[in-house]
Amino acid sequence: MAATGISSNRCSICEKNAAMCNCIGCKAFFCVKHFNEHRQQLSMQFDHDVVKAHDELLEYINQMKQLNNSPSDLFSTIDQWEISTIEIAKRTADRARDQLTQLLNNEKETLQKQVESLTQEIRSRREEDEFAENDLRQFREKINKLQQSFKQLARPNNINVIASQIGQVDWNRLICVDKQQETILLRSASIDINATWSNNGITVAGGNGQGNRLNQLNSPQGICVDNEDQSFYITDWCNHRIMKWPSNGKTGQVVAGGNGAGNSMNQLNNPLDIIVDKERDNLIICDSGNQRVMLWSCRNAPSGQTIISNIDCRGLAMDNNGFLYVSDYKNNEVKRWRIGESEGIVVAGGNGKGNRLDQLNGAQYIFVDRDRSVYVSDMNNYRVMKWIEGAKEGIVVAGGRGKGNDLTQLSSPYGVIVDQSDTVYVVDCGSHRIVRWPNGAIEGSVVVGGNSCGDKTNQLNYPVGFSFDRFGNLFVADNGNSRIQKFNIASSLSS
Repeated sequence: MAATGISSNRCSICEKNAAMCNCIGCKAFFCVKHFNEHRQQLSMQFDHDVVKAHDELLEYINQMKQLNNSPSDLFSTIDQWEISTIEIAKRTADRARDQLTQLLNNEKETLQKQVESLTQEIRSRREEDEFAENDLRQFREKINKLQQSFKQLARPNNINVIASQIGQVDWNRLICVDKQQETILLRSASIDINATWSNNGITVAGGNGQGNRLNQLNSPQGICVDNEDQSFYITDWCNHRIMKWPSNGKTGQVVAGGNGAGNSMNQLNNPLDIIVDKERDNLIICDSGNQRVMLWSCRNAPSGQTIISNIDCRGLAMDNNGFLYVSDYKNNEVKRWRIGESEGIVVAGGNGKGNRLDQLNGAQYIFVDRDRSVYVSDMNNYRVMKWIEGAKEGIVVAGGRGKGNDLTQLSSPYGVIVDQSDTVYVVDCGSHRIVRWPNGAIEGSVVVGGNSCGDKTNQLNYPVGFSFDRFGNLFVADNGNSRIQKFNIASSLSS
C-alpha cells in the first residue's frame, strides 16, 4: 500500500478538507488519522485473507505427505494388467510404475516450487508492508489455484495408464504411462497397426458448394477435433475465418475472422492451421496471408492478438510443456517458441533450401510427439522428415523417392500425424489420398481416398489437413470439394 500527499480532496471518512493521503489501491482519500486506520484494516485483512489461506495450503500439503496419498486407481490398472500377462510382463509393468512414479514426482516437484515461490513473495510483501487490495485478490487466486492443483494430484484426471491386449509381440508398447495434454493435440490416437477405415466418407461439414454461408466452406485447410464434445474447428481458407462445427450440425459458427481478408486484429487472411489450447481457452491460428501467428480467445472474442510476426507460417504444433512449434515456408525451417517470447529456436531445417538431410524445401504441416521429436511434411522434397530433439539433421520416415503415386512415393505431402506406435499418417495431396507408413517401412499403404480426384464418397480432391477423434475416426479437410469428410474406423482402437 502506498500513499500520495493531496491537498484539495476531502477525507472519505470524516470529509475534512485537510492534508490528505490517497490510497492507490482503493483510489480513496483520507486524512492522516483515517489513513493510518485504513492501513491497519488492510494489514489485518492481508493476515486473514492471504497469510491464513497460505498457512492452510501448507497444512494440506503436510497432510498429503503424511497420508502418502497417491492415485491408487492408476496403479491398480497396472497391477491388474501385470497379473493377466503373467511373468513375461513383469519387467514392462515395473517400467510403467517407474514412469508413473516419476511423472507424479515431477508434478509434485513443480507444484512445490510454485509454493516456495509464492511463500517467498508473500513474506517479502508482508515485510515491506507494500500491498493493496488488488494484491490481496491476486494472492488469494494463486493460493486457490495451488490448492486445486494439489487436490487434483491426489486423483489426477490428466494422466492415463494405457494397457494393450495380449497377443502382440512388442512388449515395450503393451503398457505405458502418459499425461494428457490440455492443448487439443487430438490429431494423435492410439490406433491398432491393422486398423482400417470405411472406403466411403460422410460429409460432416460444408459440401454445399463453395460459399461463405454458415452451411458452406471455401477451400478448407486445417481441422482439429475437440474430443470433449466432438465438435471440430476448421480453417476456412478462402473465407478468411475459423469455423466451429458441432457434431452432427448442419451449420457452423464463426469463432475468429469472417470480416473479409485483411490484417486488422479482427481479420484473417488465408488461415492454414489451428491449435485449440483448452488449458488457456485460446485458439492459436496460423494466419498465413498476414505472415503471423495469432492468439484468439475461444469465448466469442471480436478480435485476436499477434504473438509471432514476420513468419511465413504454414503449420502449428504444441508439445507437452506448452512450447509452440511453427513451420516457416520461406526460410525452410521449423522454430520452437515459448509463447510470449520474441525469439524462436530452430529445431528443424534452417540450413537453406535443399534436399540434404539437414535441409527442407517448402515446410508445411508439422507434428510433435511426446519425446519432442518434430515431424515435417517437406512438400517440395516429397517426403516426411523426423527431427529428433537436438539433432543436426533429420530422418526420412515417408516418401523421399521423388514425386509420384507409387506406394514408395508422395506427391505434395501436407497434414502429418504420428500415432503412439510411431506410425506416420500423411496427406498425399497430389495423389488425393491419406497414406500410412509404419515405423521403418520403405513404402506406405492407402488409408482412404486414392481413387483419383473427384467428389464421390470414396474420393478426395486435393485434401490438406486431417484429424482423428478419440475413437480413431478420421476427419479430412477435402479442400477441392469444400467439405469435411468423416471416415469411420472399421476396426477397434488399441486399449
